[in-house]
Amino acid sequence: MAEEAHSLAVFIDFENLALGYERDGGRKRKGAADMLDISAILERLVEKGKVISKTAYADWSRFGQYVTAMHDNGISMMEIPERGMTGKNYADIQLSVDAMDMCYSKEHIDTFAIISGDSDFTPLVSKLKENGKNVIGLGMKASTSDLLANSCDEFIYYEDLGRGPAEPPLTESAIPKAKRPAMRLLIDTVRALQREDAVMYSSLLKDTMKRKQPSFNEASYGYRAFSNLLEDAENLGIVQLRIDQRSGTYVVTGFAEKKGA
Repeated sequence: MAEEAHSLAVFIDFENLALGYERDGGRKRKGAADMLDISAILERLVEKGKVISKTAYADWSRFGQYVTAMHDNGISMMEIPERGMTGKNYADIQLSVDAMDMCYSKEHIDTFAIISGDSDFTPLVSKLKENGKNVIGLGMKASTSDLLANSCDEFIYYEDLGRGPAEPPLTESAIPKAKRPAMRLLIDTVRALQREDAVMYSSLLKDTMKRKQPSFNEASYGYRAFSNLLEDAENLGIVQLRIDQRSGTYVVTGFAEKKGA
């Protein structure tokens, strides 16, 4: 059966991420659409497990346009006042101290996400791994140190967040309107688990869907059980199912193939 979900702590070196976003992509800020997508970062991390803690470090007077997004996503903002040339180093030190404190004091947290491309965090990654923690890194391609990326158990590039396996070969209009939110969430979850090469047991699918959208309940869409939702998704041409011989429950083997292919 599916493994128990990981518990994650997220630490964001926000200055490194934001400045890297502007520099690496050659982007000129012209409005909200050109800002970092904080929600996309957390969406990807939620696919890894249950996010227990989220903290971002920055001189927030410099990044005021992101404060609302931080609040909306439940991220604690640690204020690191600019102190000339030493301000950035102070943020690195504070993040590292807090991460190690959590490593020792919160044994149930088994995965740490370090959102930065700064090589200065390589010793932190090594120490977390020495203590049996899984470490996921995330940063910009051009501004991420190879040393840091190679030290992590897994490194995700921000530019790749929107990429992944293809979606099922049907348009949303082919799905009954009342069922579209549930099926869209199912599709997003299947794509996420395909990225992880996970065996998609029905229990893992439901748990991941609820992490992505805590208010999800199949009964809200008229289904007596989650298995009924999966059966409907198969009938609609969204997913393919098989029965797990040991548990007798459904396993999603992937998206349905295009008819006539």
